[in-house]
Amino acid sequence: MANNKDFKVKNGIQPTVYHEGLGTVVSESVGYSLAGASYDSVSFSVTAQELSPSDISFKSDGTKMYVIGASGDDINQYTLSTAWDLSTASFDSVTFSVSSQEVVPNALFIKPDGTTFWVAGNENDTVYQYSMSTAWDMSTASYDSVSFSVAAQGTYPVGIWFKTDGTEMYVADLAGVEVNQYTLSTAWDITTASFTTNLSVSSEDTGTNSVVFNSSGTSMFVSGITNDAVFEYTLSTAWDLSTASYSGNSLDVSSQADYPSGIYFKSDGSKMYVSNYGTGDTIYQYSTVQTTNTLDLSTGSVFDLTPTSDVQVTLSNPAASGTVSQATLLLTGGAVNTYDVAGATYDSKSFDFSDYEPTFLYDGFFKPDGTKYFIVGTGTDKVQAFNLSTAWDISTVSAASEEFSPTQAGAEPISLSFKSDGTKMYVSSYGGTSVYQYSLSTAWDVSSATYDSKSFSYGTQANAAYHIELSSDGTKLYVNNTGNASSGFIYQYTLSTAWDISTASYDSVSLDLDASPAPSLAANCYTFTFSDDGTKLFNLAEDAADAQVITYNLTSAWDISTATYADEDYDIAVGNQNNPVTFRVGDSGTKMYYGGTGDQTIYQFTIASAGTITYDSTLEWPSGTAPTSPAYGETDVLTFTTSDGGTTYQAVQAIDGAS
Repeated sequence: MANNKDFKVKNGIQPTVYHEGLGTVVSESVGYSLAGASYDSVSFSVTAQELSPSDISFKSDGTKMYVIGASGDDINQYTLSTAWDLSTASFDSVTFSVSSQEVVPNALFIKPDGTTFWVAGNENDTVYQYSMSTAWDMSTASYDSVSFSVAAQGTYPVGIWFKTDGTEMYVADLAGVEVNQYTLSTAWDITTASFTTNLSVSSEDTGTNSVVFNSSGTSMFVSGITNDAVFEYTLSTAWDLSTASYSGNSLDVSSQADYPSGIYFKSDGSKMYVSNYGTGDTIYQYSTVQTTNTLDLSTGSVFDLTPTSDVQVTLSNPAASGTVSQATLLLTGGAVNTYDVAGATYDSKSFDFSDYEPTFLYDGFFKPDGTKYFIVGTGTDKVQAFNLSTAWDISTVSAASEEFSPTQAGAEPISLSFKSDGTKMYVSSYGGTSVYQYSLSTAWDVSSATYDSKSFSYGTQANAAYHIELSSDGTKLYVNNTGNASSGFIYQYTLSTAWDISTASYDSVSLDLDASPAPSLAANCYTFTFSDDGTKLFNLAEDAADAQVITYNLTSAWDISTATYADEDYDIAVGNQNNPVTFRVGDSGTKMYYGGTGDQTIYQFTIASAGTITYDSTLEWPSGTAPTSPAYGETDVLTFTTSDGGTTYQAVQAIDGAS
């Protein structure tokens, strides 16, 4: 990396150049982090077995899950075919009833070796002990006739946890809104337990409902049913509840769980699971890894950082107390969420192609590196190539003097696609029902194209197709239809020989773009495109007011039979909205491009968002509050100064939003 960083202030002209040596940024990931947590969009319903799941536990290797509930008064066992992946869970048809001891079971803890487990509930305010003769096999479970009453401390036990060596037990109590700690003089023997201390958690939530610890005992987590969140507490002395205090970190799970009951972490803290006692009877999965980026002051004074995830920034190795250490951080917003069409923002960048296609601009296609753009229209009846001096920046377009007339496609070519290496081109025509294939003797040079005498007719399915698309490996073809009674459909075909259009055949697979719950716009659905990996499909449609991008998720890549409406739409209110027919996504899912036949102009949008940046508590900001994170593609300049050996740093945002 060059030892300088050049940029200009957004909406300004001030240039800034740094020539100091670039320092080293040390990156590492830390589990059990609510600050870096996010929902995985992965869940598993246990409705068929339990209507009120109150707590969950897992086998230590993540291949088994156990759910206890107050509806069935039992524990249900599940297998995860992929460890810790909730989407692969299936019921083992194994259930163990605890109703003889507790008819309202709320809490479950399984010993790390899978041989013993404990259950508690609010009917008897007692912890009960059970054994499994075969570890982790609930079908071999039996009651040990061992119990311990917690009624003297709380009348509504909802969570149990043990220290890793079995010498401490923690019980969350809903009635007291607290966690109680007990010491076991004999490890894992609850009959030897005695109460030692407790911690009130009522300042964070008045309805605590579970308790778990990280593996080192320095962090404790409880769920709250009043605020529908998970809260973290820090213990300055591991496993000693009297040293616990609220960390300030929490995760709102209300979008998934309206009554979060049990919580559980993967053994390395990288995943968290939350059971919902309320609506849905479902277990939800979250990623709980916080990436830390540490500026090593012993290696330099200028640091360049573009995070691609939520991160925390901290500093290390300053000069000794009494000597001033300074650092400058160039912090650029990197892409964390890509293909975020619903959050699109207009870049105020466009290009008017009316000098090249004065009548109807119908389609465009980018070279994979973003340095070329091809258009096709029914005014010139040609495919024309353009260069971009800055990759993916549509405003930097210039004519490439490369063009081709696909006469086989008729007088009005309307859509085009290319092989991924630029050696094949595919064109369809307005009013036609076929795709025609061409070879380019020079990759991406359309002037070198020749007809392969190969075509494919889709007329049995679509009689008025505005757009064609091929999968990234050339084995799938997609055609939309905007005519006859089956308008608003996309049809899928398989090419038995990749990229050979003459080998295409209909898959008997289609997607109805007008099907509920998607917006009813299919009669005006002109074009569509896919994400690079084929797991997302974007449909560009026209309603009464403007153009709209409608998103679908594909559970199997490139298989539109698995498409479901994502409810992630974007109304485009830029440019002439008449007949929006040109749409592409690019630059690894960070940009999208839209155009219509109304003004022959292509408009550019950003569809990526940057991560959230947090800062170490030793950094002191002038206002007392850290600045907001830079937007995607923008750079903030921050300075840090310490003279006490890094005990505290004076932090200042020198520039906000450079680009």
